[in-house]
Amino acid sequence: MKMVDYKWKALALLWVAFFLQQGTRQIFSATLPSIRAAFDVTKAEIGLVATVFTFVYGICVPFAGIASDILKRKWMVAVGVLIFSLGIFGAGFANGILWLLVMYGVVNGLGQTFYYPASTSLVSQLHANSRATALSILQFGLYAGIILVSWMSGYFADLGAEGWKKPFVLFGGIGIVWAVVCMIFLKDTPPAVHNNATPVKASPAEALGAILKNPVAIVLAAAFGMHVYVDVGYKTWMPNFLHTSFGLSNASASLGAVLWHYIGAIVGVSIGSRFADRFILRRGTVRYETSAFGMILAAPFIVLMAFMPKLVPGESGLALCLLASGLFGLFRGFFDSNIFAALFDVVPARFHASAMGLVLCAAFVVGSSSGGLTGLFTSQSMGLASLAPVYFAGGILLLIARGIGGSEKR
Repeated sequence: MKMVDYKWKALALLWVAFFLQQGTRQIFSATLPSIRAAFDVTKAEIGLVATVFTFVYGICVPFAGIASDILKRKWMVAVGVLIFSLGIFGAGFANGILWLLVMYGVVNGLGQTFYYPASTSLVSQLHANSRATALSILQFGLYAGIILVSWMSGYFADLGAEGWKKPFVLFGGIGIVWAVVCMIFLKDTPPAVHNNATPVKASPAEALGAILKNPVAIVLAAAFGMHVYVDVGYKTWMPNFLHTSFGLSNASASLGAVLWHYIGAIVGVSIGSRFADRFILRRGTVRYETSAFGMILAAPFIVLMAFMPKLVPGESGLALCLLASGLFGLFRGFFDSNIFAALFDVVPARFHASAMGLVLCAAFVVGSSSGGLTGLFTSQSMGLASLAPVYFAGGILLLIARGIGGSEKR
């Protein structure tokens, strides 16, 4: 198989895996009202499930990233898909919060750490001349997975008291099958080398040094952490917000929370990635500026979205709330389109997976508190609105990254 053909087949395999990884994360949020009713728990208690998942992911992902620069990335991806799918599948048999904490929070969180550092490293290597575009295509898997799985999960939750369990079993089972597909069809792609040199595997100490001594990478990690904090808070509570504020069914609330937001994000990531890939040779800081532009302009629409039920009640308020969510999504798409391409521009290729792991660690440790903290607000509008200044601050950090060395290329 020619490499030019394989790189697109590999992207397709990784796209479906990303669809499942990100989509299954949304099952919990989409079925949250039904789970709360089934287990009779408070918002803070149910928010702990999202917090445990995010914290486990954040703590374990740097080790997965370093391992992906040392071990075979094909197996990191395939085994990761298998483990998180087993966690999702097992969560469908929960009879209490503790079992959800273990299967969804711990097993799922651990398995998901294996996938992203290895997959983005592979995509970055195979698509070296169109990095932002290829990573953006992969990003579409996130958007599509969240939209479709969220809607189907809400639909199942509306079927009855036990309906919320069905999407866990369904998509967990599909994920187990796809893990086997990846084992069979993904190739073992050696790390990139220059001038026919012998591949040298990264050591953990070298990988850590390459990241921790790089101030631009550290600032990018902090900005991404703020994005994750907002993303976790939004995806955890937006379905419940629409359900209680406008009286939508679980299916309608779950779909509304993600559909227009991620349609906007698809537009934003498409424009942002093509724009940056076109101008990167002329303007080395364009990736930072594009992502910063997205975060800063998204923040006002988070506030409008959060307070729209109070400003304009009824169906008109719902329409405007969803419009604000879509515009928030449009500008977050500009952020998504370039944040990892910017990171890979300033980190040597053989440390890409390690860099991804460490950035995700910082981001998800920061973001792990979002589900619980956002749920502590007595007003859901205030809880969601509290995410806006965090996003704005992330945009300012990206401008700082640009100023301290964003034009450096390695």
